Amino acid sequence: MNKKEDNNFLDKCNMKWVIMITIWTFIMAIVFSIITEGLVKNLNIFFAFIILIIIIAIGIFFDIIGIAVTTAEEKPFHAMAANRVEEARYAIRLVKNAGQVSNFCNDVIGDISGIVSGAVGANIIYKLINIYEIKNGTILSIIITSLVASLTVGGKALGKSIAILYSEKIIFEAAIVLNFIEKKFKIDILPDKKNDKDNN
Repeated sequence: MNKKEDNNFLDKCNMKWVIMITIWTFIMAIVFSIITEGLVKNLNIFFAFIILIIIIAIGIFFDIIGIAVTTAEEKPFHAMAANRVEEARYAIRLVKNAGQVSNFCNDVIGDISGIVSGAVGANIIYKLINIYEIKNGTILSIIITSLVASLTVGGKALGKSIAILYSEKIIFEAAIVLNFIEKKFKIDILPDKKNDKDNN
């Protein structure tokens, strides 16, 4: 592999994005782990389970967006953009950056929610062992771990079907939210590469 091929490979892989998302994942994983563990320690079993379900649901929700963005096509949004539908332009940006968006939603948020839900599950097991003075927590640990895994996998299986069937609608709804954030708070979550090139 010569230098030209090396440069092409690095451009295609977008190493800047890889490094940035790796660092952000590390920071986010620490922050979310500290917050959730702190919350769960001070809550009773019922609310700890509620937190666990919310974390799993967040993972499933972002998984749906990640799959939808790789399934959706640009064509319907171009038609909407031609009719001056403002959010359609952001939807096009999402589809054009499908690799990065799905990486963030499926891998970053998905993996973090998996790690955090595992930690919360372990905390719940510890609480149950202490409250009910269970001498051998192996069976309880297997049940809770299996419950977390089954809810995650089952939820994502359902989410995949929803994402494929309603990909355009999901992406448009996501575009509405992101476009609102950009306009209201001036936070450009997904920069328009085309505009950046035009400005240079």
